Amino acid sequence: MAIDTYLNAGRRAVIEEMERDKAVWALGEDLGRGGVFGQYRGLQEMFGADRIADTPISEACIMGAAVGAAMTGTRPIVEMRFSDFALCAVDELVNQAAKARFMFGGQMRVPMVVREPIGMWRSSAAQHSQSLESWYTHIPGLVVVAPATPADNLGLMKSAIRNDDPVVYLEHKNLWALEGELPDGEHLVPLGKADIARAGDAVTIVTWSGMRHGCLRAAETLATQGIEAEVVDLRTLWPWDRETVFDSVKRTGRLLVVQEAVSVSGFGAEIAASVAEALHHDLKAPVRRLGAPRIPVAYAPALEDRARVSDDAIIDAVQGLVAPCPAD
Repeated sequence: MAIDTYLNAGRRAVIEEMERDKAVWALGEDLGRGGVFGQYRGLQEMFGADRIADTPISEACIMGAAVGAAMTGTRPIVEMRFSDFALCAVDELVNQAAKARFMFGGQMRVPMVVREPIGMWRSSAAQHSQSLESWYTHIPGLVVVAPATPADNLGLMKSAIRNDDPVVYLEHKNLWALEGELPDGEHLVPLGKADIARAGDAVTIVTWSGMRHGCLRAAETLATQGIEAEVVDLRTLWPWDRETVFDSVKRTGRLLVVQEAVSVSGFGAEIAASVAEALHHDLKAPVRRLGAPRIPVAYAPALEDRARVSDDAIIDAVQGLVAPCPAD
């Protein structure tokens, strides 16, 4: 085991897959200079400008070129810089890449990974701070991945690159510097398999991406109060691991879904509705969601914090779920 960052874990995954498969390449703005966050540092020197390709400042051009390249036998990694900017390329992703396999009767696949950094990071304001995962989970044909740890960013990235369908790969900007253990040698994390980040029997907290860490901190505080929360990190949002989530809720009888994204129409609603429909007889309390208010993310730190899901908010929500009620 080696200790390295979330950013370097993704970089290592790209290097290993490019060395393993000559069809893998990357394209986007400023990749020759290492990318806006350094995810591609030194890769153009290693693989050349044909495989680490700089592009014009046009997300639609980048995505459209990648879709065509994927359809004709390569495996592009598409760098969108920020998930907010990727909205300029939604047509190419949603109406072309996601639909091609179906519209060609399975004769064509689109094996591409679209990297979209998400989340709040250092007062980046309303146009650089969004978490838009629910936009993509809504679209048939797309796989959606949201790693939260260095090891998962390594293993999920490698699995995403090898996947034969388009993957929207959401890396949280605030996790770039997060350090953790990285396994030596080949490390693959299967798509569609959640991680039980912390075991517990009082309540199930389902989350993903950067909120994994806030939920774990809250769970440790709750444990000092005698409340043992189980934290389930989905890792893949589509397909999501219904079996692991359902098994956990059957044991605890309570569910809190925590997301950084705006709560209204967020992916947490899908988890909550699915559990409420399937396990209503097993629940000891109503299912709860916790997410951001429906407001733009402000630049000013004090206002930005109003849009954050805090550790205290998670603790308060769990305490409300486990409080004695007449049905207990």
